[in-house]
Amino acid sequence: MAEATAAPASPPLTRREFLSYIWMASMLLAGGGTTGAVLWFAYPRFREGEFGGTFRIPVGAIPPVGADPEDHPDGRFWLVNTESGVLAIYKVCTHLGCLYKWVPSNDRFECPCHGSKYQRDGTWIEGPAPRTLDRFIVSVEDANGSSLAETASGDMNTDPAAGKPVPLESGAADIAIDTGKRVKGPLHG
Repeated sequence: MAEATAAPASPPLTRREFLSYIWMASMLLAGGGTTGAVLWFAYPRFREGEFGGTFRIPVGAIPPVGADPEDHPDGRFWLVNTESGVLAIYKVCTHLGCLYKWVPSNDRFECPCHGSKYQRDGTWIEGPAPRTLDRFIVSVEDANGSSLAETASGDMNTDPAAGKPVPLESGAADIAIDTGKRVKGPLHG
């Protein structure tokens, strides 16, 4: 009868191997946690009708010409009614992305972070910002939802019509602001 040969027993886990496995497991856990955190913050969490969508405002709710700009934090824009028409100005400073505010006593927008200043229509006055404030596409619509007039899209550096205010046409019922379409302000100086 043949003798059964016993398989050699595996050597016990050494202290160095144990610490090596613990170190690798902790690195995998830290890397997985970091990746999860980056994905959590990078994934957009906007719902329909929030930033990146279309906002409808009845013509009767638009501020009168010359009134202070109206803040719309849900869409991240200022609604401004000028002599030339209506503008929707993006609420982020073109310098480093700070949120600027309207200062009624100075009748202008001012960035509290680095001091850039802008006129009521978003035109750069002074400060480190490289360009005028960005604008969103505004469409003036009738009661049936047909567009009567719309902000010209394009580059305000090369196309003088791009981003201009949209006049409120007769028969206008609503304005639609598309925060998914931004017209970059022109460079200054």
